[in-house]
Amino acid sequence: MSLTDVIEGTKTAVDADPRNAAVSFSVANALNPGTATRVDVRVRDHSFAVDEPAALGGTDTAANPVEYALAALGSCQVITYQFWAAKLGVPLEGVQVTVEGDIDLHGFFGFSETRPGFGDVRVSVELSGPAGAEVYEDLKRQVDEHCPVLDLFRNPTPVKTSLT
Repeated sequence: MSLTDVIEGTKTAVDADPRNAAVSFSVANALNPGTATRVDVRVRDHSFAVDEPAALGGTDTAANPVEYALAALGSCQVITYQFWAAKLGVPLEGVQVTVEGDIDLHGFFGFSETRPGFGDVRVSVELSGPAGAEVYEDLKRQVDEHCPVLDLFRNPTPVKTSLT
C-alpha cells in the first residue's frame, strides 16, 4: 500500500467518524540487572533494550534513553517527510536526518536545580530529489508543523506519573 493510499484511507475513515483519528500507544519497561532495561511495545510484539554508557553506571549494551529520544525525533522526521512529500506530490529521493542534543548532568544527578532534560537540540535535515529549493523549504514547513515527536520536544505535554 502506498503512502498516498494510507493518507486517503485514513482521511476517509476520519471523515466518516472523527473518533477514528484517536490512537493510543503503549510500552512496558522492566529493569534488568544494572541499568539495562527491556522495553516491550504492547500489542505489536516488538521489544528493544535500553542501557547507559559505563560512565553513567551502565554496561553500554544499548543506546540510552536520551539517545532513543533523539532517535525518535530523527526517525519521526524521516517518516513525516515521506508522508508529506507523498501528500503534496513532492518528488523525494532521500532524507537524511541528524539530531544532536545537549544535557547538563547537574540536573539528572541532583547536583543543582538545573533542568535534567535537553537544554538544546539541533536537527539537521538533508533532502535529495529533483525539485527546487523553495519546494523543499515548503515541505520542511509542513513537516515541522505536523511531526508528532517534534511537537513533543517543542511543546509541554501533560504527563501524569503514579506509583502503584
